[in-house]
Formats: sequence, C-alpha cells, structure tokens
Amino acid sequence: MSAEFLLTSLVVVATPGTGVLYTLAAGLTRGARASVVAALGCTLGIVPHMAAAITGVAALLHTSAVAFGVLKYLGVVYLLYMAWSTLRDKGALSVQENAPRSARQVIVSGVLINILNPKLTIFFFAFLPQFVSPAESNGVARMLLLSAVFMAMTFVVFAVYGVFAAAVRDQIVSRPKVIAWMRRIFAGSFVALGARLAFTRQ
Repeated sequence: MSAEFLLTSLVVVATPGTGVLYTLAAGLTRGARASVVAALGCTLGIVPHMAAAITGVAALLHTSAVAFGVLKYLGVVYLLYMAWSTLRDKGALSVQENAPRSARQVIVSGVLINILNPKLTIFFFAFLPQFVSPAESNGVARMLLLSAVFMAMTFVVFAVYGVFAAAVRDQIVSRPKVIAWMRRIFAGSFVALGARLAFTRQ
C-alpha cells in the first residue's frame, strides 16, 4: 500500500462534499449514533462506483454524454430534494433524541447521495488504475483491496466529522435561531452542491 495512495485518498475523503455535509447534519440533529449510521450509508454508496470502475462500466459514463447526463441530473434532483426537505420538515433539523427518522432511512439517503454522483465513478476509473501496475497478474484483486481501504477511510473520516458535530449539538439545543440558520445553511449547501454537479462535465 503506497503512501501516495493513502495520502491522496485522505485528501479526497476529507474534502467537504455531499457525504460530509450529510454526516454533519445527522450528527447535529440526531447525535453520534445517527452520524455513524449516516457515514455507513455514504460509504455503502461508494460500492456501485467501485464496481463500475473495476468492471469497466465507468468507461461508458466517460464516453457517453447521455448516460453521464442522466445520472448527473438525477443527482441534482436528489440534492435539491434534500434542500427542500431540510427547509420544509421542521423536525429534520431539530436537536432531539427521538428524531423520527429510522436508521434504515438515514442509510438509504446516504447511499443515494453517493450513488447519484457520476463523478465518483469517473474518479475511481481514473484513480485506481494509477496504483495498479499493468504487469500485475491479479490487478482486479489489487483494485478491490485499494477500494476497500478507500471505503474504510471514508467511513472513519465521515464518522469523525459526525461524532464531532454530535459533541457540540447540546450547545445549540436552547438556541432556536441557530437551528433555523443551520437549516438554511444546510439547505443552501445542498443547492450549491447540486448546482456544481449540474455544471460539471465529463
């Protein structure tokens, strides 16, 4: 396992994006356990992209504007839905122990956030082969190992983000104005990420 791979992966994983934002929101609104569940969901959402890259499906997204566009705009729509639901549902961003969302719902949302991001597939398609020698007889196994390490790193980093957010949640329990602004900030961030995704190219 090269140091370059580990360092590059850490930078990519730690850079704030939709997954980090979702995990932070889960930690702030539902506590440490929910943030870890959200981190798990986002990590599981990487699996289809990893599989697509390893099996070569990523090449289709890379060469087909239609396939890339369909997946991209599905991702945009879902991010806008997340923004709308954050603003609409007053319970979605309130600090309470018995928030109404189940672990399954949290995981599904986390999975969808990452599944509907075609740039992840392109990233895996361009990233993984750089660390697999063409001379290796078992290149697929090597890519699977690297992908597993990337996913483990994703889960740990996202969980740390979420647990940190959960640690400060009690400080805002009695501040409804702060919660209201947080709701707007998270909704605005989802919109901004959706707009960024909408204007990305292959």
